[in-house]
Amino acid sequence: MGKVKANRQINGTFGAIWLDGEKLADVDSFESKVAINTEDVNMSEDLATHKKMTGWAGEGTLVLKKVYSTGAVLIGEKLKEGIMPVFKMVTKLDDPDAFGAERVALEEVTFSEFILSKFAQKELQTEELPFAFADYEPIDLIERG
Repeated sequence: MGKVKANRQINGTFGAIWLDGEKLADVDSFESKVAINTEDVNMSEDLATHKKMTGWAGEGTLVLKKVYSTGAVLIGEKLKEGIMPVFKMVTKLDDPDAFGAERVALEEVTFSEFILSKFAQKELQTEELPFAFADYEPIDLIERG
């Protein structure tokens, strides 16, 4: 494989999020990841600790520019009624100068907290929304050429 040119690294500015089909215009940053759950396995006559996968957990953080009261609107109103809102999220990272685009669908997205009120003098405000998800599907991935 040859040398990769710097312009091929994806610029996060071209990232986008859709929540239940509605594009969020105020995304500041985003991360979703899969944590692999394991149990230790000890084998006879072996000093190493081996691992056995027992499942996985999807988690992430959506950070929005504080333009709207997104968390309170999406989660807070339903929560007070005793309803846990569940969403579908689609992410896209695309840069016209890169080798391609990534799109991933996250299913059964549940937010674990939201900010009611927060501010700091002379600072642009953001709203951080941690979440979990129960399934994912890569729609588009960037492959090595």
